[in-house]
Amino acid sequence: MRILLVHNFYRSSAPSGENVVFEAERDLLRGRGHDVVELTRTSDVLEGRPLLGPLRGALATPWNPFAVRVVRRAIEREKPDVMHVHNTFPLLSPAIFRAARGTATATVATLHNYRNFCAAAVLTRDGRPCTLCLDRRSSLPAVRYGCYRNSRVATLPLAVMSALHRRLGTWTRDVDRFVALSLFQKDFLVRAGLAAERIEVKPHFLAAPSPMRPWAEREGAVLYLGRLGPEKGVRSLVEAWLKWGDGAPPLELIGDGPERSALEALVAGRGGKPRIAFTGPMAFADAQARLARARLLVLPSVCIEGFPMVIREAYAAGVPVAASRLGPLPELVRDGVTGVLFEAGNPEDLRTRVAPAWSDQPRLSEMAQAARREFDARYTAEIGYRRLMEIYEEAIGARRERGKANGS
Repeated sequence: MRILLVHNFYRSSAPSGENVVFEAERDLLRGRGHDVVELTRTSDVLEGRPLLGPLRGALATPWNPFAVRVVRRAIEREKPDVMHVHNTFPLLSPAIFRAARGTATATVATLHNYRNFCAAAVLTRDGRPCTLCLDRRSSLPAVRYGCYRNSRVATLPLAVMSALHRRLGTWTRDVDRFVALSLFQKDFLVRAGLAAERIEVKPHFLAAPSPMRPWAEREGAVLYLGRLGPEKGVRSLVEAWLKWGDGAPPLELIGDGPERSALEALVAGRGGKPRIAFTGPMAFADAQARLARARLLVLPSVCIEGFPMVIREAYAAGVPVAASRLGPLPELVRDGVTGVLFEAGNPEDLRTRVAPAWSDQPRLSEMAQAARREFDARYTAEIGYRRLMEIYEEAIGARRERGKANGS
């Protein structure tokens, strides 16, 4: 099968899981013998241009006719069976799906987040879940509240993009199959107006996981691994540990972000030596090695996630997960089986749910075994590959049926 993979890489200064997924699926497809053609752009070209960079991104976000021409030429030249698009923001725009009109090339779009219908992309406003734009099928609330970067000006191009492609029927006419990352996300996308029969669920996979480290050889530590931003709920995690006091296990925060300085000041202001360490960002391989030695991962998000890849990484390492009872997380973390759930943004509930689990190490060890079984059942490369092929075949079939209906 010949596949055209399309992706706008986010800036190198802001590492993204979407970039990782694009590269992993590319390598998987090539490794299975498929002919893969890449068409990519990078937001790094906007760096260092304080006026022209943002302006170029803003103008390209809703509709980029130049990108449409480039994609159309690629389709005519390569004649791919499938065009699989991961991210169009900000330099490509959803207009590129129109480039496949009248061709035999099926179109697939992975929805890594909710950006097509939510300017903030994470269904969150002021630290709380918000679904106004989805429920009203309108972008006006996003502009009113300045949901992207707390700026109405910055939000406007995204709002226009959403409204424009809803009106033009891009999502109903030009995409043969959407890939959602969870059943929860699929339900929300249907609420936003997508046809349920066009949405397929495929979680992320992880290639070549390492063997599980024996429980007795692990450190008695808890990890947070991710961005230190307000939407991730890390403040509630730190406050829970400070309330827990001397009986709390060591907590290591791996990552960086806008809240790091404030959180470090919060910990330092409590006096003494709370068992909280800010490690900062790590290379992927180093972070995975550190995760494999832990006994629990905490994911305290207060935003509605797409699919946090750290969950499949924890499961691959046989590490149970304590997560917010919010969005798709209760679907991904089975309470009492592969981890524990707590109320999002509630430090006290986090503490009262995690502390008993931590105190029962034999039970936590059983959860670790269940986590690895969950990985083997749902998140291996082989499972991901089979599911991807099923989606491609469905998209190709849908494109053929549409061609017959149109008499072409």
